[in-house]
Amino acid sequence: MYISVQMLQRMKRVQCVLDQLHPSNEAEALCVPGTEPPHNTVIVFTGSFNPPTVAHIALLKQAQHYIQARHGMHLYAAFSKRTVDKEGVERPLILDRITLLQSILHKRMPRTGILLFNRGLYVEQAQAIRRTFPRVKRVLFLMGFDKIVQIFDPHYYADRDAALEALFAQAELLVAPRGNGGEKEVAELLEQPQNKRFAQYVHMQPFDSVYRDVSATQVRQRGSQYERDTLREVRRFMHYTRAYAPPIKRLDGSEVDIYKERVTYLSQRLGPVS
Repeated sequence: MYISVQMLQRMKRVQCVLDQLHPSNEAEALCVPGTEPPHNTVIVFTGSFNPPTVAHIALLKQAQHYIQARHGMHLYAAFSKRTVDKEGVERPLILDRITLLQSILHKRMPRTGILLFNRGLYVEQAQAIRRTFPRVKRVLFLMGFDKIVQIFDPHYYADRDAALEALFAQAELLVAPRGNGGEKEVAELLEQPQNKRFAQYVHMQPFDSVYRDVSATQVRQRGSQYERDTLREVRRFMHYTRAYAPPIKRLDGSEVDIYKERVTYLSQRLGPVS
């Protein structure tokens, strides 16, 4: 297994930042090395990026168009060490996902930074940004339609309205409807009596319906059948690391897990990895 010295050094710097994040601490936000600290207005797209898909990048590019029409805005992708509803997803390492997205953004969207959080809730992430980066004046979270439905779903709260009031005291939402009537879906959601008073904090940015059915879950589960939904860098990562593939069976009947060996290799060179 070969990982270049330069990549190992980059991964070590990222792992050092990850090691500073502890879920038991107050909400924290840290920059991946090479990322400009947030200031003024920030648009933040938090996800597991497992793996990054063409839809993820298209959504970030759409946010870039939103920024170009305004001044003083900055765009960030973001990861949380605890992701709501996805705690069971363990591979690949968050370290691998961060450095993979970092490589993609460096080539395709070099002005987009990456933030890391120790919490998975938007309200905590907004608090973390404002506490850590006092020069930030406004926070918008970028998301698709499914995520805003989740935000307004009382299933996720003991007291939904109190939680939403806390969120919208800190941040706003920039929602990309899913095309072919998507804006109407968002409007109808916001027109519901229980949601109306929060509508002023939600802004819409059109999004091409071609990405409607792109799913990172499908890529993880079906691999090469869904390669069209990923980028060249992701396909290369999937091929060489076998992060989403089952162990290889040897002729003697034994098995070898290539990705598990990668984790062992990284641990030997970097220490404990996340």
